Amino acid sequence: MTSSAMNPTRLRENLYGVLDEVLSTGTPVSIERKGRLLTLSVQPSGSRVACLVAHPGSFTGDPEALVSIDWSTEWKPGL
Repeated sequence: MTSSAMNPTRLRENLYGVLDEVLSTGTPVSIERKGRLLTLSVQPSGSRVACLVAHPGSFTGDPEALVSIDWSTEWKPGL
């Protein structure tokens, strides 16, 4: 609707219009509620899995490459 934040009453008056505008333009809408801002925006389309970030320290390569790794320099018997 506008670049400034709208209040919940204005959102309620035209909820479906606001939703359709956000979907068609991709422009987020801010709603001010109890002194805080909420943002209504479009989530990027595509796979939810594609949006995930790898956990630090996790392996993200080809699992078949693990078979041929030489671990002899890392092996410390007795630990």
